Amino acid sequence: MNEVKATIPDVITVENVSKSYVTTAVLKDININIRSGEIFGLLGPSGSGKTTLVKLLAGIASATTGEVHVLNSKMPDLSIMSQIGYMSQGDALYHDLSARENLEFFGSIYDLRGEVLSRRINNVMSLVDLTAHLNRPVHLFSGGMKRRLSLAITLLHEPEFLILDEPTVGIDPILRKSIWNRLKELCLSGTTLLITTHVMDEAEQCHRVGMIRDGRLLAVGTPEELRNTAQSDTIEEAFIHYGGIRHEN
Repeated sequence: MNEVKATIPDVITVENVSKSYVTTAVLKDININIRSGEIFGLLGPSGSGKTTLVKLLAGIASATTGEVHVLNSKMPDLSIMSQIGYMSQGDALYHDLSARENLEFFGSIYDLRGEVLSRRINNVMSLVDLTAHLNRPVHLFSGGMKRRLSLAITLLHEPEFLILDEPTVGIDPILRKSIWNRLKELCLSGTTLLITTHVMDEAEQCHRVGMIRDGRLLAVGTPEELRNTAQSDTIEEAFIHYGGIRHEN
């Protein structure tokens, strides 16, 4: 993927952010900037702090210290929630409703109605290859299908900033490629994306990557920059170089 030029303005900034729960430090002095129209990947193993960080960006949690700004607003700020799309690791679906009814419900939250809502439902369900299951109750969906429906709902209101926490878990490789192609199209249209992953080949598809482990940011750069600095052939080797296998004392 081509690099995003440094002259493009930052639309998300994380400045000296730490997050603790009681006596446990989950994030430790994180500094990140994300540029407009960029796909920024947050790469790290389970328990590294990725999900906590995206919750701060989504405005559903507050930092213990430091500041988070999204689209020129200090978070949390409910007034810009309509400009943010957030897909968490767990689904927030109504299992007794059909896929269509779920989409219509979430569409109504963003004041989508009539032909606009119908068109967007068709578009997002086509993207995740679930059009044939629009009227099927969600409780009959497999885990992978629920994941895909959650992604469709996240995309429904065409957010300016899209946060996807492990979006392709449980999705087959062919559909995963299709979804990534669509995410790149969204990027080209001006959408800014933050994607968390522990899959190395997904990190390679991002403009820039932040490597995180044990709540600390190890390195930030383009995949090529990270590989070159680490003198590594792969992102996985670079992650190890930057301290990905070391544990704190």
